[in-house]
Amino acid sequence: MADVKPDEWDAHYAGGGRFRELGDAERRLLAEHVPAPVGGLALDVGCGLGELARHLAASGYRVAGVDWSGAALARAGQADATGVTYRCLDIERDDLARLPHPAYDLITVRLCWAFVRDRTRVLNRLRERLRPGGALCVITPVADAVPEDRRAIALDEEEIGLLRAGWTSAARYDADGLAMLVLRGPSPGAPAYTGKGRPSPHALTGAGVVVTDAAGRVLLGWSVRGVWELPGGKNEADEDFAAAAVRELEEETSLKADPEGTRVRAVLMDCAHGVPRVTAAVRVASFTGTPVVTEPRLIHRWEWHEVDDLPRLGRPLFTPSAHVLDTVWPGLLPGLPPVHRYRVTDG
Repeated sequence: MADVKPDEWDAHYAGGGRFRELGDAERRLLAEHVPAPVGGLALDVGCGLGELARHLAASGYRVAGVDWSGAALARAGQADATGVTYRCLDIERDDLARLPHPAYDLITVRLCWAFVRDRTRVLNRLRERLRPGGALCVITPVADAVPEDRRAIALDEEEIGLLRAGWTSAARYDADGLAMLVLRGPSPGAPAYTGKGRPSPHALTGAGVVVTDAAGRVLLGWSVRGVWELPGGKNEADEDFAAAAVRELEEETSLKADPEGTRVRAVLMDCAHGVPRVTAAVRVASFTGTPVVTEPRLIHRWEWHEVDDLPRLGRPLFTPSAHVLDTVWPGLLPGLPPVHRYRVTDG
């Protein structure tokens, strides 16, 4: 989970810490909108001290509560609870095959979605764990309803919109100031591509950088302009595409690429508002560091995405980024806008 380490959570719980107790409004809404079916299975993600897990068990579910804090699970296990099992698991980084069951009628995520870094990827993996007719229920503070110094624990309306995208039903309810989202029917929809408005007058030449982590996931940023995009940007004077890619990657994400392992795979040309636009598709073979947002005026956050998820992001890809991705993984993205592609071969 983003920016918080397991030992910090352990210290919080070991010191007697807890979070907002399950309220009457939450109990009522859960009973009304996600009652337990016969033999119903529930997964409580970020279960903490297990209060919600125990409530779901009392409502008729067999519940698996997962959390990455061993201290929280130790305290949760001290309470009598028939129908609840606990497991230490990081929903963002661990293999979900470790879950007790392959699929669930209800998956709950209470007060912790704001701490997940790669939300889109995790959301896709949770979708896959729903039984037919199942629901994902996210309960979260809302940014507008919390003090400025606590915004990091809440979701703003844009993030809530991202969470609700790609479902046939995405109901929202108020639970004493918390937003309760009940999401059903995964339906990612067709890929969409868009620009980000008219570019400023400039010789539009630059690089789009494809960098993958050890698991083969590709890095994308959620832009303030409402699109997913690769790291990259314009060339500086006398700067070649590979050098621009290395510089922009570090400036935008803090990742340091090895120039020796950086290759231009193709040069792409299209136009934006009548202005010719040239983009080099650059592949970075190795890097050091962890992605962080260094330019918040441009990017809300960086996420590692599964390559197979790219056609189902739920929100548009920046068109030049889509063309660069299609250079590295040809045919992955259907229905791309036209582009002139000039492939580059080494040597």
